[in-house]
Amino acid sequence: MQIKSFKDYKVWQKAHSFVLELYKITKEYPSDERFGLISQVRRSAVSVCANIAEGYKKSTKDFMRFIDIAQGSLEETKYYLILSNDLGYLNKNQFNDLYEKTEEVGRMLGGLKGKLRSSLTP
Repeated sequence: MQIKSFKDYKVWQKAHSFVLELYKITKEYPSDERFGLISQVRRSAVSVCANIAEGYKKSTKDFMRFIDIAQGSLEETKYYLILSNDLGYLNKNQFNDLYEKTEEVGRMLGGLKGKLRSSLTP
């Protein structure tokens, strides 16, 4: 398949789906977390998608840098999920499902970065 937009990347699609699910789940967090944990976890998750989108129009080398930033944001998101779980805002199934999705996105980001790196080698 020809990539014509950042939306064509499977990793972006998977990360975007995760963000949508996360938004629904965090609506159930305590309202006093609105400007705290809810805001932080949403921003870090959105950052994964945004960095894929922004990097897409850059050079291959720059795109790889944006993938690195996306990976960092994903790790930040994982921490917020752990914290949410420890605070009792997520049940075990929600936590396991969301965490597994972050793991999958992480593997996919690594795969994309590897493909980009190999395209730079003559």
